[in-house]
This record gives sequence, structure tokens and C-alpha cells, in this order.
Amino acid sequence: MINRDLHINLQQWKINSHSMPLILRGARQVGKTTMVEEFGKTYDQYLYFNLEKKEDAALFDYLDDLDRTISLLFVSRQAQLSPDQTVLLFFDEVQERPELIEALRYFKEDHAFLDIIVSGSLLEFAFGKISRIPVGRVEYLELHPLNFREYLRGIGHEVSLEVLDRIPLDNAMNQIFYKLFHEYTLVGGMPGIVSQYIDQGREISSVRHLYAAIIESYKQDVEKYASNDQEKRIIRHIMDTAPYEIDNRIKLNHFGHSNFRTREIKEAMLSLEKARVLELIYPTTQTAPPIVADMKKRPRLHFLDVGLVNYQLGLHQELLTINDLHMSSKGKLVQQIVNQEIKAQQNLPGQKRAFWVRESRGSTAEVDIVFAYRGMLIPIEVKSGATGTLRSLHEYMDRCDHGYAVRIYGGDLSIDEMNSRTGKLYKLLNLPYFLSGWLEAYLGWFMSDSVGE
Repeated sequence: MINRDLHINLQQWKINSHSMPLILRGARQVGKTTMVEEFGKTYDQYLYFNLEKKEDAALFDYLDDLDRTISLLFVSRQAQLSPDQTVLLFFDEVQERPELIEALRYFKEDHAFLDIIVSGSLLEFAFGKISRIPVGRVEYLELHPLNFREYLRGIGHEVSLEVLDRIPLDNAMNQIFYKLFHEYTLVGGMPGIVSQYIDQGREISSVRHLYAAIIESYKQDVEKYASNDQEKRIIRHIMDTAPYEIDNRIKLNHFGHSNFRTREIKEAMLSLEKARVLELIYPTTQTAPPIVADMKKRPRLHFLDVGLVNYQLGLHQELLTINDLHMSSKGKLVQQIVNQEIKAQQNLPGQKRAFWVRESRGSTAEVDIVFAYRGMLIPIEVKSGATGTLRSLHEYMDRCDHGYAVRIYGGDLSIDEMNSRTGKLYKLLNLPYFLSGWLEAYLGWFMSDSVGE
């Protein structure tokens, strides 16, 4: 069991007397069930129901009579219903009975002493099958693949975590953490794979079959919701070709050198987004919050997990021999892993990510990430190596109303004073890419009055 950061959120949810039934989102195999099973140990009673099992699903045939349903649930587990005890009910794979989501509001209203968590690997498809989502009567959290912090915890590097949490990090430590981060990027963050990788003496060859199994399970899962055989073929095509498009702005028409048209690709992409396998990140043209994505412009493609990308691109062997990620596949993995680390810090569904573009005749500028922080939209350039021009960053800084920017790269932690093309003075935080998961903490340090004095 690898201790997850989200466990803290679950504990806070438990002690909050005003908490509501919790819907836990996340892709298949990211560890939702394992995490809730561990969390269930903190209760006097923990009852688990897997709705993919017919006998468990049948327990919810009488949702119009909630008292009867709850009695069935407890009797089926030979448990006593007692308001004096803390009780957690976990309804897993709830996409098999989507009407249960509608009924969650009544659990809280009529049986407030019961804590309820529902989840499912294809939960987003369930939302499309119900007429009334209980807005304001449920809470949401989202679990992602393991981030670097959780990976270090899994391999027993608690001391490393203590060092990383002390800000700012001494650059003398960088060599140690770049090596560990490269290992994390090699393996990825799928908990089952990481656990077996650790058990097998951290040999990547011992877990390669697990990547293939997960990828195939994703294809089969999403195909269940395809409307016809053509859409199934498109889903498989996207799954097979999407890893080659990471760090690229994509065109939906003829995606992956296919003959499939925009509408067909878009529908299949939507299904894969619902399954949390991939995400389309659209650009914004704004330099101040809120982030408003321009859906008419070409998006970038982000995959669920870097380890799965490595497997599909055949990069595992290559990554074993390099000392810097910018040496691998022209630095494509740096964008993927940095975005993955930043996304892993966002545990509330619907938090928007975007990049910035300015497109005019004969000139285009792009900033890799824009990050909302303290009422500002901070531009972040991701440079795979320690070098590279910052032309687009200068363009952005000339248009924004603040003086802070970030470069995430393969170098040392430092702060530079920069001049934009028009002479605007701004500060640039140079952040080693293994610190991507500590971005907010470093922005606080970077903007504090004491830095640089």
C-alpha cells in the first residue's frame, strides 16, 4: 500500500460534520479502490459493494425505498446498523447502476450518520445516463496516477521528501533528485505497476507486461460505450497513435495519419476523455484569470500516465541509458511529465489547464502552460534542456499586468531578472523539472519579499 496524498482530503472529509456523499473520480487502475479500502480501516464499520457483481447490484433494486435498501446492504454483509458507530459505505463501479448517483442526496438527508463514497472506472459515462445530478448534495475528489512525491514515499525515500519540502532546495542535491525523477518518469505512476516494480527489485523488465494489460483494458472499457464497430476502430486507433502526439498541437481531421474525419475523431476522443485516458488541453489568448479556453484553436494532447507512453513508444530501454530527459525523443516526455505532475496537485474535478497562444499573420507565440495563482496568470515555459530562447515568454510578459514568469527545465534552481522585447523588467523563476509538483510552494517563495534581498 502506497500512502496517497489524497488520504489527507479523505480524513478532512470524514471529520467535517457538514460533509456530503463523496464521488471519487479517476481512471481505471489509478488506485481508487485500494485507497478507499485503506481509508475504511479508520471506521468502526466499513462495507464495500462492487456493482459489477450482479449480487451487489441487485441490492439497489429498491432505491425508491431507501430504508429498505440500507437494511439490505447491512444484512448482506452481516453487519449491525448502529448510529453510535462510524460507518463508511463504498459503492464501487457505480456506472453499472447510474440511478444510484441520483439517490445520493437522500442518503445525506435521511441517514446523515452514514458516510458514503461512490466511484467507478467509467463514472463519467454514468453521468450521461441520469436526468438529475444532485448538485450541491454531493462532493467530488479526483485521484490521479502516483505523483513524484507519492513515488518517493513508495520506494521508502521519506528523507528525500523531507529535503524536498524544505524550500528552497540546495542545488547541491540536484543530482540525486534528477536521478530519482528520471526513474519515476521511466516507470510512471500506475500504482499496481509501481508496487510490483518495487517488489521485483526495481527492474523495469519485470513489469512490462502490466503496461500492455492496462492499455488493452482501457481499449476494451471504452469500446463498451462505442455506438458501432467504426467507433471501436477509431478508439483503438487513437489509443495506438496518441502517445506519438504528446507535446504537439493536434488536428482532429485525419488524426494519426488516418482517414477518419473530424467528427468521428472528436466523438471517440470525448469517450477517451470521459474514461480519463487522455485529455485535450486547449489554448487561451488571455493573460489574466479566469482561464477561458479557445475551443476553435488546435489543442494539445495529454496522456494519462508517462509510463504508459514510454511503453507504447518503446522508450523504456532508451530511458535507462540517459542522464537528462531532454535527450529522450527530442524532449517530448518533459512536457508530459511536467503537466502530469501539475495536474496531480489538482484533486478537484474541472480545474482547467491551458497554454497561451498569440497568432497573427507571419508570427506565432506559444507559452507551454499558464497557471492561475493569486489572481495572476503565471506563464510557464517547459524547456527540456538548460538552454533555449524565451521569445514567446517575452511576448506574454509584454501583455500581462504582473512581473513573474517560470521556466521549468533541466538545470539549477535560480531567479533571474529579465527584460522583455519592449524593455519590461520581470523576474524569472528557473525551476528544476523534478520540482514541478512543488510549483505552488515555489511560487509563494519566489514572490515573497525576502527572496533576493
